[in-house]
Amino acid sequence: MEHGSSAERCRLIVGLGNPGERYRTTRHNLGFRVLDRLAEAGNSPTRTIECNALVAKLEQRILAWPQTYMNRSGFSVRCLFERHGFEAMDLLVVYDDTALQLGVLRARGRGGPGGHRGMESVIQNLRTDEVARLRLGVAPTEGLPGGEDLSDFVLSDFDEQELEDVDEMIQRAVAACKCWLEEGTESTMNRFNG
Repeated sequence: MEHGSSAERCRLIVGLGNPGERYRTTRHNLGFRVLDRLAEAGNSPTRTIECNALVAKLEQRILAWPQTYMNRSGFSVRCLFERHGFEAMDLLVVYDDTALQLGVLRARGRGGPGGHRGMESVIQNLRTDEVARLRLGVAPTEGLPGGEDLSDFVLSDFDEQELEDVDEMIQRAVAACKCWLEEGTESTMNRFNG
């Protein structure tokens, strides 16, 4: 349930990923890449470190890239909540999802982590699953590789033939983030799920 106008409140968008050059182009870092593009589109000021996250403050929104590694992302999110007085309705988490085919976006207003350790950490630290999220599909059309450890898959780079689809998905995800800021979760779900 959403309260008040989106324009009235400061909102927080968190991209999930792992810090460091080694992980920059991996499937698991799509959340970071979406926020990078969102920051570029908004002429983001210099990022500072706050709550063990890179943070960019833009008018009525804060963008955050936790630097804790994926499985501990919730610690940074909780710190930002405590420092800025956020409520669950003020948060959108953007992250990769192996349950969705590459290019598919899914926005939801609540739910479990679906096996994603970063989202699990956020839910545990905030003590609520009433958190809006934007999931970005990373599974290949032919399905996940058999016998491969899922962590190896998400920590791998996209294949050359996937890059165009990845870029297009990042662009749509940026548009979905802007929609969430202006119109809320339900409108974002109606426009971008599918």
